[in-house]
Amino acid sequence: MVEARASREAEILALRQQLLVLSRRRRRVRLRNIDRLILVWLCRLFPSVSDAVIIVKPETLLRWHRRWFRAYWRWKSWRRGGRPRIERELQALIRRMSRENPTWGAPRIHGELLMLGIDVSESTVGRYMIRIGRQGSQGWKTFLRNHAAAIASIDLFVVRTFSFKLLYGLVILRHARRELVRIAVTSNPTAEVARRSGD
Repeated sequence: MVEARASREAEILALRQQLLVLSRRRRRVRLRNIDRLILVWLCRLFPSVSDAVIIVKPETLLRWHRRWFRAYWRWKSWRRGGRPRIERELQALIRRMSRENPTWGAPRIHGELLMLGIDVSESTVGRYMIRIGRQGSQGWKTFLRNHAAAIASIDLFVVRTFSFKLLYGLVILRHARRELVRIAVTSNPTAEVARRSGD
């Protein structure tokens, strides 16, 4: 008796909700999220109410129910615990270090922060780093710019004279100032000649 009365009240409530929706309409029936929630909730509690719902199809009600169910469990399983967030200043510092040093990875920035006395995990550093495309090792131009003072180029080449004789040339060039360190020419290249040109 009580259950039948509750079911009848639920049907009346569903019909009233539909009338409310229809009274709001201009050209097309527009349901708000609260309307959907009320209809789904009534059909879930009292399945007989689905016979009284006429402004939407039963499949639509089932789809809404699944959507609300997924949203509920997403909210329910949302992680509230875990590691606390780090201060905004430290987040900004990690982003700045990763922006200004694009070839550094999380281990390098983590090490630099430890040297500054900032105790933070490497995974946290990786989370707040700025990702600038696919950044591999430094390019050739960057390598030359960083190490130009310590690099020298050596070239060994052959020159044919007017009388078809072969001359062997050796040039050593310092990259830092683009200056010639040594130049040597010989017609008979031996280890002795190479040693003398290196002195």
